[in-house]
Amino acid sequence: MKQLNLLALLFATLSALQARAATLYPVLVSDRWGYIDKSGNLAINPQFERAGPFVAGLAEVRLGKWGYIEPSGKIVINPQFDKADSFAGGLALVEFAGRYGYINPDGKYAINPQFDDAKRFVENRAPIKLNRRWGYIDKTGTTVINTQFETAAEFSEGLAAIELSDRFGYIDPTGNMVINPQFDAVGQFSDGLAAIKMNRRWGFIDKSGKILINPQFEDVRPFVKGLAPAKLARSWGFIDETGKLVVNPQFEDAAPFSEGLAAVRMGGRWGFIDKSGKFVVNPQFDEAMSFSDGLARVKLSRKIGYINPAGKYVWNPTN
Repeated sequence: MKQLNLLALLFATLSALQARAATLYPVLVSDRWGYIDKSGNLAINPQFERAGPFVAGLAEVRLGKWGYIEPSGKIVINPQFDKADSFAGGLALVEFAGRYGYINPDGKYAINPQFDDAKRFVENRAPIKLNRRWGYIDKTGTTVINTQFETAAEFSEGLAAIELSDRFGYIDPTGNMVINPQFDAVGQFSDGLAAIKMNRRWGFIDKSGKILINPQFEDVRPFVKGLAPAKLARSWGFIDETGKLVVNPQFEDAAPFSEGLAAVRMGGRWGFIDKSGKFVVNPQFDEAMSFSDGLARVKLSRKIGYINPAGKYVWNPTN
């Protein structure tokens, strides 16, 4: 969504995918991707040009084209797609010959490639684009909400953000407008709240559209278990669901909390803090993703590593 809080969605999406990835983690060794287990042992030898997370027992990998492997490393869906996404709701979004469709875990098309653009299935609905307008389909490929929106997000907590006439609102799974388009930009619902932008400032609404936290922040990210990153005076801190600052703005960037820790950037380096704002892992990484299943993916000098909550490497970036 062109005005949706994209970085917030990125953090949320990557964290969600990692959370479902179970016990294997992609690593890059000598320009080839493989997988390690939670102890840092190589489980699948580096051999792929690209590799995604395991979801529902399958991971997308690229060998010229995109296909899928099982945890043993065996290719179970031959590389044939121009793009491939992780499985979600039992189907995976793929691109073939410039059109988007969906496959099942057997690699067969459940919905033939036919869309100009598309997103993954969430809550039994997927946004699809045809003729410059977005709508929604169900898992049979039937259009359940007509293509009419300028942009459309995946459903979250029963509502989806849409854009009409350069304004953003929310619909329910039947396509009924629950919150009329009125905002300059929006985020997805999380913890019952969604970020909205009005007059260059961000706040939060509930599912009735009532503003619970007045627009006052330069930027925000989604709530996770009662806390959300918020930016004031060019620095990031964290607020609670009343809008009160619980960690004062002091960071150059911040991601939502995951497994009790949040990735934050200070002095150009990423580290991790606890809910009191205290550093548990000092800033030292070029990039850092949220913790999932006890590990966090980090990058140092263009090399990928994984750390545990104590900040110790399970997989060292020098490997």
